[in-house]
Amino acid sequence: MSSKERRTVPPEAIGLYNDYIHGEISRRDFLEGAKKYAVLGLTAGTIVQALMPDYAMGQQISRDDERITASYVTLPSPQGHGFIKGYLVRPFSADSRSETPAKLPGIVVVHENRGLNPHTEDVARRFALANFMAFAPDGLTSVGGYPADDYQGGQLFSQLDRAKVFEDMVASALWLKNRQDCSGKIGITGFCFGGGISNQMAVRLGEELAAAAPFYGGPPPIEDVPKIRAAVLVHHGALDTGHIERWQAYDQALRDANVTYEGHIYANAVHGFFNDATPERYNEAAATEAWTRTIDWFNKYVRA
Repeated sequence: MSSKERRTVPPEAIGLYNDYIHGEISRRDFLEGAKKYAVLGLTAGTIVQALMPDYAMGQQISRDDERITASYVTLPSPQGHGFIKGYLVRPFSADSRSETPAKLPGIVVVHENRGLNPHTEDVARRFALANFMAFAPDGLTSVGGYPADDYQGGQLFSQLDRAKVFEDMVASALWLKNRQDCSGKIGITGFCFGGGISNQMAVRLGEELAAAAPFYGGPPPIEDVPKIRAAVLVHHGALDTGHIERWQAYDQALRDANVTYEGHIYANAVHGFFNDATPERYNEAAATEAWTRTIDWFNKYVRA
């Protein structure tokens, strides 16, 4: 659905989609619920179609773009599920000018709770074109990887041992940091589940992590905030009320702990506002501003 063809669905229907995609309600309940929000000119089927992801539409950088070098890599995760697979992307120019690969700052990109879907891979490619190397791990590796369906991915995700998944993410970050073609400085960003992981990783990694930029992610335990050494950039949508409420305590804890941080609340933005593959959640103005701030943040604290 192009921006010209897009028709706004009721905000309650967007909330219903969020419940569905987070595994809180079944596919049947989602479809039945959509009928309640059908309004003049919008059938239940139209609402469902408008809310489901369109990864082709949301793709900004082609998988075979000549400006990047990308590959899938499997690495050990002894404290997690034993191993984890992910998507590694570097700018082509960093490796084409000499026999020795250029050392670039690294960014870990953590998906939502559906696994490594095409949108997350596209975000990793965007970082490569901003002259970072990016690694997007797939938290569903132990159950076969992202199944090419967000709902199925969410169902698989709900079955996982979250502690082991977190250790897989830790292994991914340290693997990236210690690669010979990495500068040794890394940042992390993520969305929803990935935003929460970004906050938790800032606690866990301490000085090993230079910066974090969580998008609408849950905060770490407040008592652990003083362990953070990374520079933290927080993004939330103003209409994402649950996360806004939790952000208030996190904001105060970051301030009290003298952590270098900024927090931004984007007007008229819902949960998932950055995801341009879900057009009814996507807020172009907020996403553009948040992306610019994120690149500037990582340039300042990870590249410098």
